[in-house]
Amino acid sequence: MFELTLLCPEERVEVLGEAFDALDALSVSVEDADAQTEAEQALFGEPGMPAPREAWQRSRVTALFSSQAAAEEAATLLAAQDFFAGCQVLGIAAVPEQDWVRLTQSQFDPVEITPEFWIVPSWHEPPAGARQTLRLDPGMAFGTGTHPTTRMCLRWIAGQGSAQGLGTVLDYGCGSGILAIGAAKFGAAGVDAVDIDPAAVQATEDNARANGVQLRAGLPDLARGEYGTVLANILATPLKVLAPLLCAHVAPGGHLVLAGILERQADELKEAYAPWLQLSVADSEDGWILMVARR
Repeated sequence: MFELTLLCPEERVEVLGEAFDALDALSVSVEDADAQTEAEQALFGEPGMPAPREAWQRSRVTALFSSQAAAEEAATLLAAQDFFAGCQVLGIAAVPEQDWVRLTQSQFDPVEITPEFWIVPSWHEPPAGARQTLRLDPGMAFGTGTHPTTRMCLRWIAGQGSAQGLGTVLDYGCGSGILAIGAAKFGAAGVDAVDIDPAAVQATEDNARANGVQLRAGLPDLARGEYGTVLANILATPLKVLAPLLCAHVAPGGHLVLAGILERQADELKEAYAPWLQLSVADSEDGWILMVARR
């Protein structure tokens, strides 16, 4: 495979991406051309929201093609277009042969939840001190244990499961099923995992089998009645919308556990849930918080 790399201004990035798509590029990536210099720019938006701008003032756009001829033809065709003004071709280079599977795997090491509880990809051996492990490989659905919101939920599950018990569990917005599987491993009396994405439901079922645990996975209408623990690791805006529904699923004496919330959003979540339950902050990590209530 061969990479065609361009330097272009911010306002040309979108049209170039569309042009590369029409030219059958295998992939297109955009980077800050001034990265690792004093002119480097940060382009980070809020979770669930678009970035403040689509690209950098000086962007490096790299398109991947299956052959050198295809990359050269793309460069020639683009250079002849009016929208290419202000852009330049930096070069065409062969992509070195690599073991892409091994390279991908090398980016995912075991993740510590507690000193005795670890998330372990299938190609790794469990750490020596791990008494409880959850086997999970990166896939299509969200949730590999690397994000602070997931780790905080799993820490709470491990602590509650070891201390007082979880009862029956509802994982609302299950993604990969990581929280549902964690709950099953820490003694839940039964677990329902639901998501609006059928791919997430399938991933949850597959991951549950790989971990040797029993649960029910399906679309949101699978969730019925009350549960001893209701988990929802989503984002603040949908959590506010779901407040009456989630609270209705919490049994007397049961817990509601919410994540995907930034520290500055704590008060608005408390207000949204106040008619039903009193939320409090139970954990925090890297600007994210875990909020818990008990009926």
